[in-house]
Amino acid sequence: MKLPGISQPNSAWSRRRFLCALSAAGVGQVLHSNLLRATGPPTTIFSDVTADAGITWRQFNGFSPDRYLIETMGGGVGMFDFDNDEKLDIFLLNGGETPRGKSAKPLQNALYRNLGNGKFAEVAAEAGLHRVHNYGMGVAVADFDNDGHQDIFTTGFPNCTLYHNNGNGTFTDVTADAGIQNPRRWATGAAWFDYDRDGFLDLVVCNYAELSFEGIAPKCESNSVRTYCQQTAYKGMPLTMYHNNRNGTFTDVSQSSGVDRFVGRALGVVAIDIDDDGWPDLFVARDASPNLLLLNKHDGTFVDAGLEAEIAFDTNGNARAGMGVDAGDVNGDGHPDIVVTNFNFEFHSLFLNRGIFPFEDWTRSSRLAGFTRADVGWGTHFLDYDNDGFLDLIVVNGHVNEVIEDLQPQVKYREQPLLLHNTADAVFEDVSSKAGSVFSQGYLARGLAIGDWDNDGAPDAIFTCIAEHPVLLRNNVGQENSWIGIRLVGSTSNRDAIGAKLTLQVGDRKLVRWVTSGSSYLSSHDKRVIFGIGSKTGSLNLEIRWPNGGTQHVSNLVAKRYHTIREDTNRTG
Repeated sequence: MKLPGISQPNSAWSRRRFLCALSAAGVGQVLHSNLLRATGPPTTIFSDVTADAGITWRQFNGFSPDRYLIETMGGGVGMFDFDNDEKLDIFLLNGGETPRGKSAKPLQNALYRNLGNGKFAEVAAEAGLHRVHNYGMGVAVADFDNDGHQDIFTTGFPNCTLYHNNGNGTFTDVTADAGIQNPRRWATGAAWFDYDRDGFLDLVVCNYAELSFEGIAPKCESNSVRTYCQQTAYKGMPLTMYHNNRNGTFTDVSQSSGVDRFVGRALGVVAIDIDDDGWPDLFVARDASPNLLLLNKHDGTFVDAGLEAEIAFDTNGNARAGMGVDAGDVNGDGHPDIVVTNFNFEFHSLFLNRGIFPFEDWTRSSRLAGFTRADVGWGTHFLDYDNDGFLDLIVVNGHVNEVIEDLQPQVKYREQPLLLHNTADAVFEDVSSKAGSVFSQGYLARGLAIGDWDNDGAPDAIFTCIAEHPVLLRNNVGQENSWIGIRLVGSTSNRDAIGAKLTLQVGDRKLVRWVTSGSSYLSSHDKRVIFGIGSKTGSLNLEIRWPNGGTQHVSNLVAKRYHTIREDTNRTG
């Protein structure tokens, strides 16, 4: 229906103004129903496509009357292209059995191959990844030997496992030959990074606490009901660091690097150049232990600047229950800021990096405190879900105490995920109500990975849940804005270009992103970098600072496509 002399609306904002004008003229009611039928219901930001994609695997946590704390904490997931067909696949790491928590059938990990049509096929057995060797926790994916194929490191208890990608769709367990077992430790988060800039990826492993299935588990009760003990009932452990010997083996350098001095309950880790000196640093989120900010001293050693940066404790001098972590430039000043998920009534933390210490605690100013007051957070990640050029935030939550609702009615056992939109000044608005049905349901969520699995330029997500199916999300709105995707391939730098800093000039704006490792909780992400550029037009020029310190410039890039950029060995250093 078209009225003479009245132009038809061509945008959502114009339609609203158009209807208001018609209503004043007495004809709005007739047109309103017709226009709604024509445009349909509003698009949700994410869709749950788990079932449609064919993902049926579920996690097993060894739930038992002994209430070992490890039963509450697993759930690693990785999004990566294992077969080099330019489509992201999904690896899901299972938990494990406990002495009185046995599975009715053999436990298996899952590897879902992306078929490119919205469907995935489970191929873990064919790939040699299905067997569960340890109680599994985290997934860290990278090309550790620079052969062009993505390898998998898994953490857990009582050992870790390194799977070498053979390049033919199969993997080989090379843990013993590589010397990277991390024996008799409860390992959690891990991050590949080239701390000495020799072109080969080294590895840091977070260790949580002393644990034994042979002894008696700590015993705690709530209202005469056996429940899990607080984390402080478990004695913390030091970090482990391995140096890549460039021949398929690793050397434990925990002592010489100084990281074995940091004893505590470590969970999440992200590797990124915090102080912009060209060398990768580490932020470690720890549970009822002070967070760590480990600065790279360029000589193979690290020093903790957590106290100086004022990120180790809360304002009352207490260590929060840090679990998940991510780093990104949330306020557009070119410095990586830090988000950490915590326990209920601690608030998830946001620290702004102004380029000098201390960081600024932006938790309340960002409104993150109000949105996360009652939540127990795990996986988290900065992502520009709408590609407007500003990093938004996704968080998945879930409690550990089954009787928490009897003790604290305002806190839920199964908790809703959270999607926060950046209003362009590092202040968030909660858009979970627009994000789809998943964001209105409760989960015992843990690991979270981000990656564009359908290659449309809009970042998608997957998260794991204790003793349940994972949840695969497809982004429905990111394609509405313009974007550009970058895949870096190192030559003298590590092949994955982990540690690279990318600066995109878009008109009068500069967008800064990094190729990081670790981050979120127990998970590994798409290493491609997506820059959302909104409605900006004009030439797109990129500066890359490679992990070994050299710089490279690429001009006149084309929007709405992925670009593979190889390190130019003739670039200026």
